[in-house]
Amino acid sequence: MNREEVLRATARKLLDDGQVSLVIGYGAGTLPLRTTPVFVRTAEEADLLVWNGLCEYNLVNYLPRYSNDRVGIVVKGCDARALVGLLQENQVQRDRVYVIGIPCEGVIDRRQVAALVGDREITAVKQTAGNIVVRGHDFEKVIPKEEALFISCRGCKYPNPVVADILIGDKVPAREDAFDDIAAFESLPPAEREAYFVREMKRCIRCYACRNACPLCYCKQCFVDASTPQWLSRWVGAADNLFFHLGRALHLAGRCVDCGACARACPVGVDLMKLNRKLIKAAEELFGYEAGLDPEGRPLLGTFNPHDPEPFTIRG
Repeated sequence: MNREEVLRATARKLLDDGQVSLVIGYGAGTLPLRTTPVFVRTAEEADLLVWNGLCEYNLVNYLPRYSNDRVGIVVKGCDARALVGLLQENQVQRDRVYVIGIPCEGVIDRRQVAALVGDREITAVKQTAGNIVVRGHDFEKVIPKEEALFISCRGCKYPNPVVADILIGDKVPAREDAFDDIAAFESLPPAEREAYFVREMKRCIRCYACRNACPLCYCKQCFVDASTPQWLSRWVGAADNLFFHLGRALHLAGRCVDCGACARACPVGVDLMKLNRKLIKAAEELFGYEAGLDPEGRPLLGTFNPHDPEPFTIRG
C-alpha cells in the first residue's frame, strides 16, 4: 500500500477500535492546487483522506478546539514541531492526541507554480516522484518539484515528525538551512530594508488570516482586538500594519517553527517569512535554540542561562 492507503487504513482502525473519536487530516480540494482540512468521525469517512505535496495546512491549529475529544491528527515535520510547542505551553494534553506522522518531502508553493506557468488557468495537476505536471486549457508544463517547493521546505532540517505514535512511510533525508535568503537581506543597507517592509506593509489588508492560520497564535484575545487599551487603530495603513506584524513576530520569537502557514494563508501574498525566519535565525545563532524539538523542554523565553549573550546590556 502507498502512504495514502496506509493513512486511510490507520484512521479506519483508530475509529473502529474507539481509540479516537475524530481524525483531523487532509482531503481533496475543489481546485487543482488545493487540499482542504477534513474532520473524520466514522470509519466510512476515512476514504476522504489524501496525502500529497499539496497538504500545506498546519492542522495542529485545530487541536485546542477539540480539547475534550480524543483526536487523531496527521502531521508533517513542521506540524509536529508546532504540536511540541503547544505541549510545552500546556495548550494540548499529550494523552488526548494520537499523532499520525508522515515524513514530508516538501509542500508545493501555489504562488510559485502560478508564476512558472505565467498565471494561466490551471485545470489539472499530477505529481510524480520528482516533477509536477501542470495542465491548462491550452498548455502542459512539467515543473521539477524542487523549483516549486515553498521556501521553508527547501532547507527543512526536520522533515520527519519529531513526535509521532505511528510513522507512515520511509524517513526523508534532512536538508541544510543556511538562511541564505535572510543573510542576503541582512546585507542590504538599512534604508533598503526599511523600504522593502514599507512596500510589503502597504499591501496588507489586515484580514488576520496569518494570525488565524498559525497554531501558536492561540490567545483568547489578540492584542489587536483589545479595546482597553486599544493598541491598534482600525485604519489599515502601513504604520499600523507594521505594528501588527512586528508585534505578532515578536510574540512568536523562539516559538515559530517555520511551517509557513501564515504566508500561505495571506490572500495578497505579503512576504511574512522575512521577519519569521530572521527571528528563527537569531534564536539559533544567539542562543543555540530551535523551537519544537523537545516535548519535555521549555520555550526559549521560558529559560535562562547566565552565559546567554547580552549585546544589548550597557556596561560602564
